[in-house]
Amino acid sequence: MSDPGAEPGELPVADPAVFDDPVPDTTLDGAHYGALTLRAASQRGAAARRRGDVRRDALLTARFGAGRHALILVAVATGLPSAEGGHRAARDACTWIGGAVGRSYTRLAEDIRTERRGALKSGLQRLTDRSYGKLRGLAQERGAPPERYPAALRCLLVPADPECRTRVFFGVGAGGLFLLRDGAWQDLEPAATGHTVREAAGGTGGLPRPAPDVPQDPYPAESPVPPEPFLFRTAFARPGDTLLLCSAGLAEPLRDEPDVAARLADRWSAPEPPGLVDFLAAAQLRAEGHPKDRTAVGVWES
Repeated sequence: MSDPGAEPGELPVADPAVFDDPVPDTTLDGAHYGALTLRAASQRGAAARRRGDVRRDALLTARFGAGRHALILVAVATGLPSAEGGHRAARDACTWIGGAVGRSYTRLAEDIRTERRGALKSGLQRLTDRSYGKLRGLAQERGAPPERYPAALRCLLVPADPECRTRVFFGVGAGGLFLLRDGAWQDLEPAATGHTVREAAGGTGGLPRPAPDVPQDPYPAESPVPPEPFLFRTAFARPGDTLLLCSAGLAEPLRDEPDVAARLADRWSAPEPPGLVDFLAAAQLRAEGHPKDRTAVGVWES
């Protein structure tokens, strides 16, 4: 059953000085491209609803290009609960990475199709660093210490080309990346040490390991290293797979609560992808002790 506390409570306080700032309690989106179906939802957590706080998770879904040459970007960001304006930091992180990917989408899509994973990893890390540099600069303009104004940022790149089954994950900070295959969850979270990327161990669900880096880097470079290790992973999607990208608010109960994982696997293993409302209801499954904002993006492959 869905969480009975999922109904919104008090509205967050609005600031008339920045009245373009209100954040809705829940955001819901979806799309269908050939063999893939996208579902996305971001909702205020139970703790924020009780306090009348704003949702600090942000969600961006965007398509660059058209037809089989299109590239779909999904970005999920979470602002620090202790940071003033954390929801703006999350929204800005999504906006800036969206702009950076949009300006490079043609090359990114080509590198995904031709499996130039080394160039992808290097280029996407630079785009992420660039966005974090802008975010820290904005923090200084607003009088906040840069290290107190970051946001976790997790992204998924999905080519619309039906002949390209490669999916690319990259990001910084807490959250989750999971694969639902044959009714069972696999945790695809890459391991990272320091500020270098280390791919997840081989053998997980038969997913391909990235090729060694190539020396070329076609993407623009600037700004400092982000405060968290950069994460990167590629996955090859099979018909019947569901790839789940989520913020920490859903990743934590999925990892910690077997009942939540089992119920989600059952709901999302149906022959057809869920509708928008059904997807949102599943993402609201009750999990005691997990009151954070939740953002979930599911990609169903057929």
